[in-house]
Amino acid sequence: MTKPPPEAGPAAPPAPPPAHPDWRGRAVLLVAAAAALFHLYGAGVAPFTALVQRPIHLALMGTLAFLGVGVRLLPRSRPGWVLNAVLGAVFAVCAFYLVSQHEALVARSGSPTATDLAAGAVVVAMVLLLAKRATGWGLVVVASGALAYALLGPWLPGFLAHRGYNPGRLIEQLFLSTEGIWGVPLGVSADFVFLFVLFGAFLDVAGGGALLIGLADRIAGRTRGGPAKTAAVASAFMGSLSGSAVANVVTTGAFTIPLMRRSGFRPFFAGAIEAAASTGGQLMPPVMGAGAFILATWTNIPYARVALAAAIPAILYYAALLWAIHFRATKVGLKGSVAARGGEVLARIHLLLPVLIIVVMLALGRSPMRAAFWGVVVSVLAAYALPGTRPGRGDVAKALRKAASGAVQVAAACAAAGIVVGVASLTGIGLRMSELIVTVSQGNLLVALILTGMGSIVLGMGLPTTAAYVVLAALGAPALVELGVPLLAAHLFIFYFGCISNVTPPVSLAAYAAAGIADSPPLKTAWTAMGLASAGFLVPFMFIYAPPLILAGSAAEIATTTLTALVGVIALAGAVIGHVTGPLAHWRRVVLIGAAVALIAPGLVWDAAGLAALLGAAFLGVSRGDSTP
Repeated sequence: MTKPPPEAGPAAPPAPPPAHPDWRGRAVLLVAAAAALFHLYGAGVAPFTALVQRPIHLALMGTLAFLGVGVRLLPRSRPGWVLNAVLGAVFAVCAFYLVSQHEALVARSGSPTATDLAAGAVVVAMVLLLAKRATGWGLVVVASGALAYALLGPWLPGFLAHRGYNPGRLIEQLFLSTEGIWGVPLGVSADFVFLFVLFGAFLDVAGGGALLIGLADRIAGRTRGGPAKTAAVASAFMGSLSGSAVANVVTTGAFTIPLMRRSGFRPFFAGAIEAAASTGGQLMPPVMGAGAFILATWTNIPYARVALAAAIPAILYYAALLWAIHFRATKVGLKGSVAARGGEVLARIHLLLPVLIIVVMLALGRSPMRAAFWGVVVSVLAAYALPGTRPGRGDVAKALRKAASGAVQVAAACAAAGIVVGVASLTGIGLRMSELIVTVSQGNLLVALILTGMGSIVLGMGLPTTAAYVVLAALGAPALVELGVPLLAAHLFIFYFGCISNVTPPVSLAAYAAAGIADSPPLKTAWTAMGLASAGFLVPFMFIYAPPLILAGSAAEIATTTLTALVGVIALAGAVIGHVTGPLAHWRRVVLIGAAVALIAPGLVWDAAGLAALLGAAFLGVSRGDSTP
């Protein structure tokens, strides 16, 4: 018996127009595809000069941004879309003006025309707007402060004063040279970052993310707290490719955080693990995100040397995190999980080939641009090799949009950071800041390191890691070098603290993103993530005072220093969790922290003191039967 039709009622109201017009989706896909072809051509066929590659890159990224890709784009009404489209078109025209005039600009160097300055003023304003929409107010405030500093020099007090520069000279520095917006930071974004983001996007839609999680599960899944250890290992892999802690959290965290919660971890702790693990991904070779490429370019140190130097510190960071997870799992009585089936992993194992290609090419000293080019090409070929990983038509579009979204944010940050670097170069504020750090520290290296580390954290709280590193590299690194710190160690120190700001309250962007997925209190998640990432605050001091950790020493020195540092970070992990084989009394936690610091400090005397403290705490705890917190 059929059911009678429902009584006719009033007509349903018409559906609201889509928030994203159809033309916008087609335009985004078209520009994203054009960006992919442009960057692949420049990397693999015929490279462009800096004043062609970088403006076109920023024009493409700016157009995508004003179409609403990777940014906070308001308003979303029809007039708002029209306004954003006009802004994007104006931005692109001004950037392409520089490309069309770059040879003539060289001929009239030092004598810009009114049109040159007008286009430059528009681009500077649009870069600030782009940075605001892509990264928030933090970077805009810093860049605007730099502009004000350049203009108001004669009226500033003390060591901040300088002769001042008129708007024309400032625009010439920022727009008509490679010392400002088109400088090293944006060059890295244009040369390397888009291609690596594109590589990661294609690998992900083919099942590369699932492969990495499956491999991590095979490695750590059966151990105590296995799902959380799987999350840490998978995030190390993915974060090394993406270079963004927040992007890593939302990508891998969507899978790993629910998995950790189901295995018995409380929501805030599951979110904290993902935040700490994703933050460390930027410190993990072989790719290390955009920041490491800028570091290599800035210091003129081969990228392979940077990646090798970063390997042991990254291992120490993740060793501390994995042991903290283990101690927490022991504390709450969790067991291992069933690891992923081997067949599921083997079905996608060929997707590791492009990763292997990139690693081998970087190890052989090939340029990161060329390595990224072949990584993208091989990832596409590998994805289409077998039916199980073959992307559909919609998957290719998804990969292009995902790559565009990730690259827009980096390009916006790099362009705005270029304003700061350009002003620092023009006014000499970098040298003044270095003099200030040396003066305040009175030549004491430890004080200078603490000041620089605190500055990196404070600045990094409101900025993407890439932008924070660039600004501090210009302002803080020279002071450390002047105090005798090797160039690579000084820049790695700043890079570490810029990364760790992602889990440092009150502005812990990675932790807040993880809290949203875990449905946990944001601040509690952030403080817990900071504790889990505590090794990240000590590891930079370790390689400053113990150079063998960045491979500056004999094989015996490297081995012994690494071993004692490893014991130190494990002791630190136990102190943070408050549990090793059983609950730790407060005094034993304090002793473990002291032992960790002693083992981190260089020299046999400190190592002996740290080991003695550990053994003493263990002996006294057993003899007194002290296992109450």
